Amino acid sequence: MREINVQQIEQAVCDLFQQANRVLPQDLTDRIACAAGQETDDLPRAIMGDIYDNLAAADKMHVPICQDTGMAVLFCDLGQDVHLVGGDFNEAVDRGVARAYRDGYLRLSVVRDPLRRVNTGDNTPAVVHLRLVPGENISLTAAPKGFGSENMSCLRMFTPSATVEEIEDYLVASVRTAGSNPCPPMVLGVGIGGDFESCALLAKRALCRPVSVRNADPFYREMEDRLLRRFNALGVGPQGFGGKTTALSVAIETAPTHIAGLPVALNVGCHVTRHAYTVL
Repeated sequence: MREINVQQIEQAVCDLFQQANRVLPQDLTDRIACAAGQETDDLPRAIMGDIYDNLAAADKMHVPICQDTGMAVLFCDLGQDVHLVGGDFNEAVDRGVARAYRDGYLRLSVVRDPLRRVNTGDNTPAVVHLRLVPGENISLTAAPKGFGSENMSCLRMFTPSATVEEIEDYLVASVRTAGSNPCPPMVLGVGIGGDFESCALLAKRALCRPVSVRNADPFYREMEDRLLRRFNALGVGPQGFGGKTTALSVAIETAPTHIAGLPVALNVGCHVTRHAYTVL
């Protein structure tokens, strides 16, 4: 049994959300640079260049990549041999988020009630997804989520008779409908299987997969490739002004499901699909 004080979690959460909002993962930065070089028309090439320059400026000046610094989403894998001491886990997470957003001058975007719309003033509470896993470590992934892209996400409960082509057509139509709203080029997470809520969580977890990592199953890896080609063939392009780069990456995650169901979820990420990771 290993003891971890929740103060360590608070500090790690604070550091992770500031890091995630200021520095994009290197593989995604590289993907943006590559896409900029593939654009042949002047306008999309210039926009991709501006996007890349913005990433460099944010890193150099220690400012947020985007003005929408997101709702604080935290994925936590808690080792079953860890004993948390020193206070309440969720309170520690929220203290870390509050410090990150206040001390880091990140935009406060959370309202306490969805209809009465009063700002909480510190970007809490966080959305926490907790899993119990073997071991004596805690893995934390901070994934601040802006809502220009989140608002374009969707889920559909297909019947088991649905074909792969029908599922792909639904996803392509959803990206077409999203258009310029999610600040393309997009990073797209797809969940297939599970039930209603776990399918949506699969899609969100997919956005945290490094864009350089492919699905291990050749069937779904080929589906990712096929979807990426179809998304980019839509011609939405950088910021919706046309071009070859509508999407930077597609990640599919799957789970077992019921014999009578086939849930499919699409979680849309913008070109600054952010996440930062650490292990305690």
